[in-house]
Amino acid sequence: MLTPARSCNRFPEDHSISRGGKLQNTDDRLNTTWWALRLLFGLVPIAAGLDKFFNLLTNWETYLNPLATKVIPLGSATFLHIVGVIEIIAGIVVLSHFTKIGAYVVTAWLVAIALNLLTMGKFLDVAVRDLGLAVAAFSLAQLTAVRDESTSSVSMGNVQPSPVRS
Repeated sequence: MLTPARSCNRFPEDHSISRGGKLQNTDDRLNTTWWALRLLFGLVPIAAGLDKFFNLLTNWETYLNPLATKVIPLGSATFLHIVGVIEIIAGIVVLSHFTKIGAYVVTAWLVAIALNLLTMGKFLDVAVRDLGLAVAAFSLAQLTAVRDESTSSVSMGNVQPSPVRS
């Protein structure tokens, strides 16, 4: 008696990359994580950028390194308004179809903020937090790349099992 042929996929069937053209199981959990990170790094920069004009969350000038105001020939309020516009744009890019690019911009931005604070020698707790957030933004960029590869492979019918890594 012949037995049905098994899939050559090295993962159990319930961990399949594609079933019916939809990402399933493990990929569904990654998709939930991707959306959470995307909303975080889309909405928070927009809110922080808008607040550079209103100072409702905090007085942003206290976080500005005095060295920056000496180097840049702008008043601190004008400089922070420019920073706010950049943050708003970065958040919009994360929420657009260019999530990966926006996530890399947010990553670099958070590292720059942390370096600003570290060179000031103040708000070191905020600098450490921002470096942690930068890692999370980088993770969003990486997840976006994997997600894009997975969804393009599924839509093109080119699903192949992932190699087992040791």
